[in-house]
Amino acid sequence: MAAIDGLPPLREVIRAHDLVAKKQLGQNFLLDLNLTARIARAAGDLTGCDVLEVGPGPGGLTRGLLAEGARRVLAVEKDPRCLPALAEIANAYPGRLEVINGDALEVDVAAHLAAPIRIVANLPYNVGTELLVRWLTPKVWPPFWDSLTLMFQKEVAERIVAKPRTEHYGRLALLAQWRCEARIVLTLPPEAFTPAPKVYSAVVHLTRLESPRYPADGAVLARITAMAFNQRRKMLRSSLKGMGAGIEEKLVAAGIAPTARAEEIALEQFCALARLVAAD
Repeated sequence: MAAIDGLPPLREVIRAHDLVAKKQLGQNFLLDLNLTARIARAAGDLTGCDVLEVGPGPGGLTRGLLAEGARRVLAVEKDPRCLPALAEIANAYPGRLEVINGDALEVDVAAHLAAPIRIVANLPYNVGTELLVRWLTPKVWPPFWDSLTLMFQKEVAERIVAKPRTEHYGRLALLAQWRCEARIVLTLPPEAFTPAPKVYSAVVHLTRLESPRYPADGAVLARITAMAFNQRRKMLRSSLKGMGAGIEEKLVAAGIAPTARAEEIALEQFCALARLVAAD
């Protein structure tokens, strides 16, 4: 990869700019350019696409995205120490990399991007799930992005793709799978990063659906699943009693046993229940 863009290896970049990863920023740098290229390829054909990257750090994935043909990359980086390294990449790819020094939770990224748009990022651990939830819950669907290719702690990735009656099944799985196709495309050991985290990481690829998989009011569905999984060991007739009178009858009408627990219920059934509740 270094031979493709003429830029130095990432370890040299980190040494030259004194980029010691900061725990408070959730930083774990991925230095193997072969791995960053694999992540970029997992996002699909980037030719003709604008790509949003959050937390580029020294720019390993940024280089992979550009080398794989991304039309433009918008990199949002909170740590100002990384800006000189990213500027060197911008110089190597004139007109194709824009860097914003800011917090991804606050930047209006859509104003800087043109469709089609893909989001590809080794997300900082401390904001990864919050960013995912925001991208999955816009006011209007379909969202501004076509796909998400994101690295998380492996446990979070497993929660995104989990199926009913499994350990990791919960609200995050329902939220992601209601509106997206989701699959794990790559798993990475701790030693792939600097510094090495205590857990494995995994890359999840989510492709948006043009409309939700099953009809339901998003706010009602969110409320039902929150109540159900906040007390996941209780029977649904108990955990959902706050939904009002007649909840047992609605559960039965949705094809759900009132004595079942949240982890046993498929997305389609939760959506059916949400429609019944909304219609009341």
